[in-house]
Amino acid sequence: MAREKAKSPSELSVEEKLKNLYSLQTKLSEIDRIKTLRGELPLEVQDLEDEIEGLTIRIEKINTEIVNLKREVSERRGTIEVNNANIERFKSQMDVVRNNREYDSLSKQIEYLDLDNQLNEKKIGDCNERVEQKNQELIKCHENVQERRTDLDIKKSELDEIISETKAEEEKLREEAKNLECTIEPRLLSAFKRIRKNSRNGLGVVYVQRDACGGCFNKIPPQRQLDIRMRKKVIVCEYCGRIMVDAELAGVNAGTTEEKPKRRRSTRKKED
Repeated sequence: MAREKAKSPSELSVEEKLKNLYSLQTKLSEIDRIKTLRGELPLEVQDLEDEIEGLTIRIEKINTEIVNLKREVSERRGTIEVNNANIERFKSQMDVVRNNREYDSLSKQIEYLDLDNQLNEKKIGDCNERVEQKNQELIKCHENVQERRTDLDIKKSELDEIISETKAEEEKLREEAKNLECTIEPRLLSAFKRIRKNSRNGLGVVYVQRDACGGCFNKIPPQRQLDIRMRKKVIVCEYCGRIMVDAELAGVNAGTTEEKPKRRRSTRKKED
């Protein structure tokens, strides 16, 4: 006997569409549960990796600054050596000058070079002080990197353990959800995803609980509840916009979701 051809999404009845939607919601809720199990670990891992990267860039920058400062110290020491050589040369020339004008000129040049040396010595002292500060900052950065890497190793280990425990389950759920999506009309699927995205708890389809919407818990009028149980059209909550189905379609025992009516106390008529 030939196998019956699968219906296209547009050929499905409203009831079948609602069943597929609720099944999809169930799969996605399970995936959400796994994500919740991981908690903030993926974000914490990413934050630590970003922080380590930032510290590494900072270390490179500090090293460059130290190299530049040491180069400046070397250049200024070289300038001082040249100045000292010129000072000695000008002093020797002062012994053989022929007039006061030449003597005064040499004296001023020596004075200028001496002041320049003092300025360079001060700048060298400032540079050395900054190098020391940068070295201390470098040590602190390296310590922070080591601490963050230790934290990262711990967080990664925790995350890897959770992922290894839930990977197979999540992959199976994602495959099942993908297959279910193929059975739902694109417009309905798009509306469901939009509702789910805007929902705080990720629920796009909910079942009626105790005469109320299972998403926002606002009361549903009896006639609307009847329409939901009839499964002839897709009905959304007028308060939260979620798609609503009846408890039986969701596979929930309606008796467990509703309170039993309280028994009225009988009152005996007193005898005269």
